[in-house]
Amino acid sequence: VQLQAYGGGLVQAGGSLRLSCTASGRALSVYHMAWFRQAPGKEREFVAAFRWSGGSTQYADSVNGRFTISRNNAKNTVYLQMNNLKPEDTAVYYCNARGGWGSSWGQGTLVTVSS
Repeated sequence: VQLQAYGGGLVQAGGSLRLSCTASGRALSVYHMAWFRQAPGKEREFVAAFRWSGGSTQYADSVNGRFTISRNNAKNTVYLQMNNLKPEDTAVYYCNARGGWGSSWGQGTLVTVSS
C-alpha cells in the first residue's frame, strides 16, 4: 500500500488546516490509519487514529478537542482536520496505514504555525 499525504502549509495560531492521506495499492486490506508528527529535534509522536471496523477514533491528549480524524471510504482517504492550531503543533505530519500486508508510511507534510 502506498500513501500520499498532502495539505500542510503555513498558518497563523488559531487557524485551521486539513490534511489528507490517500491509500493506493492493496487499499482494501487497510484496517487502521493514523497520523503522527515529528517536530524538529523531537521524536515522532502519535496524533490521531481511525479504525476501519466500527469507526472508532483515538487522539493524543495534546490535540483532543482541536483535531478531528475522519475518512472517506470510497476514496480510501483519511483526513485530519486541525483547528485552533498552536505554534507547538508545528511539525512534519506523517500518515500511517496498517493492514494485511503490515504497515506503510506516507511522506511527510509540513505544518508550520506562526505565533
